[in-house]
Amino acid sequence: MDSVDHPLPPRPAEAHALGVAIEELPAISGCNPAGPRIVTTTLGRAQVAATLAAAQPAAEIVCWFLDRYRLERAAEAVAGTAAAASLVCSPDLPAGPWDLAVVPLAKDGEAELSREILQSALVNLRIGGRLVTAIDNPRDTWLREQLADTGERVRVRPSTAEKPDTVAYVVEKTREPVKIRDFSCEIVFRDRERLLRAFTRPGVFAHRRIDPGARHLLNAVDLAPETRVLDVGCGSGCVAIGMAARDPTVKVHAFDSSARAVECTRRGAEANDLSNLTVALEASGDVPNPGEWDLALANPPYYADFRIAEAFVDSAWRALAPGGTLLVVTKQPTWYLEHLPARWSDVQREIVKTYHLVEAVRPS
Repeated sequence: MDSVDHPLPPRPAEAHALGVAIEELPAISGCNPAGPRIVTTTLGRAQVAATLAAAQPAAEIVCWFLDRYRLERAAEAVAGTAAAASLVCSPDLPAGPWDLAVVPLAKDGEAELSREILQSALVNLRIGGRLVTAIDNPRDTWLREQLADTGERVRVRPSTAEKPDTVAYVVEKTREPVKIRDFSCEIVFRDRERLLRAFTRPGVFAHRRIDPGARHLLNAVDLAPETRVLDVGCGSGCVAIGMAARDPTVKVHAFDSSARAVECTRRGAEANDLSNLTVALEASGDVPNPGEWDLALANPPYYADFRIAEAFVDSAWRALAPGGTLLVVTKQPTWYLEHLPARWSDVQREIVKTYHLVEAVRPS
């Protein structure tokens, strides 16, 4: 078997899933005269897809991402290799029928998202296709229970000396699922005097609720007519929807690197008939008409040593007009209070319950 010189080794669960998938290739290779159709997810940089593409040059191999930023990093990792896998960012697993689905999972991942991905993988397999999944927990019972609930036979590939911290499973699809669960959710929230609709899905911040930080942003802002507003990292879109619903002369642009977040925000705009709200899938923080926006709102995550927060702030800096305002909601204000004064003016903080609202102005 040929191999691909991937610059990064796969994480343990992905490595185990890859090994099992390679063992399953002979069973599926003859089922499709044009070559097997394989769909994968990844915990890292598309290592399964790249390796399988080198092993099966005639195969159609797609690595699916929910997040455009992660796709772009994977594309950089496989650039210059012989791997011919396609990298796709979309709200849903690409439609089948697939001969093989490879889904590595992390034990600390979002349970509802994992359930939905497993269900979607099984639904999109052809009859006789195989689902290979693995998790970084050799004493796993949760994943095995999810697979057993499908009614299909589950084959266990336990941990080994080479892969001591994982367990893998193989499920062969013998029939179409009797029941398919809808994991999406519609929520209704009030902003000022108006009831508004929003939509969430697993993997979108925040699923099944309006996040308290988003609520604090909504409460903190009074908009003048014709204000140009950015929602940086919009998630389910509650902030953008609330801003756009207040005044039809206000222009709101929301963006996120999550394809599902963009889908949910767009659905919310349509459900509330908000023609003044635009939405974009964006991982680099670029916006239309940079340097012309009046207000940037953000509710950044706290992890990754504030690298994501820094990206949000840099995006707002490029987008805002001189004198434009950045308003961030956070539970950890120290990074902002230490870093914003170096470039921004009039940096202020307001404490609202357990949250902090940090405001800064782009200098003229």
